[in-house]
Amino acid sequence: MSWFVRKEKGINTPTEMKREVPDGLWYKCPECKKVTPVREHKQNAFTCPHCNYHDKVGSEVYFELLFDNDKFKELDPDMRSADPLGFTDTKSYPDRIAASIQKTGLKDAVRTATGKMNGADIVIACMDFNFIGGSMGSVVGEKIARAIDYSMKKKIPFLMISRSGGARMMEAGLSLMQMAKTSAKLALLSEAGIPYVSLLTDPTTGGVTASYAMLGDFNISEPEALIGFAGPRVIRETIGKDLPKGFQKAEFVLEHGFLDFIVDRKELKSKLGVLLGMLK
Repeated sequence: MSWFVRKEKGINTPTEMKREVPDGLWYKCPECKKVTPVREHKQNAFTCPHCNYHDKVGSEVYFELLFDNDKFKELDPDMRSADPLGFTDTKSYPDRIAASIQKTGLKDAVRTATGKMNGADIVIACMDFNFIGGSMGSVVGEKIARAIDYSMKKKIPFLMISRSGGARMMEAGLSLMQMAKTSAKLALLSEAGIPYVSLLTDPTTGGVTASYAMLGDFNISEPEALIGFAGPRVIRETIGKDLPKGFQKAEFVLEHGFLDFIVDRKELKSKLGVLLGMLK
């Protein structure tokens, strides 16, 4: 029993008071562990104001950041995967697709759209990692191919934003064929003299890295993004040696000549505007 409890007009004043903070008002950075108001984190393009850690975001955020006034026309919005191989692991492939659609509100791991960026027309394809690890299946390859076709038809630049764990195992060889299909389409885009910029974000791995992600006229990346074919753990276990510090991080990849430059997400739209302006 506490030694003093004041009661007056029905008011009970405890000796200890706790301040409850409602969920969703604060963002804790996984890198520096510092806390930022969610509103400030969003205004900062979902980057940490303390350490500049770039949080993982999807197509909704990139479209809002890049398209003028967040206005765009989505291409092939209703395309979704079939089950050509009748694949089943812990659950059937159709059930996994249905669960991912319900969880994310997306139809597959990439969205494609056209609109204006800095007043100029552009086509943007952006991958969503939350949909089965951003894996590349037949729908991903087909939507990117059609977006490239649209870019060629309208003679406007194409921007690819990659975030993926690689090919989708549930579609096996059909998934791997998307590497060839998208690469062939990009070769036609190059022959037409239409600019293609590839933005690699964290992580970009597997067959995506081995195809369209590394075929840009300019290959650029966000800071600290993991970029590679196989992951560092797999490589370490395969070769039996320790890897260099920062191996497969964007800065390491840039130093070894596989990237043209690294761009902060907060400056992405303005930097792309300058770059595409130079390519006119």
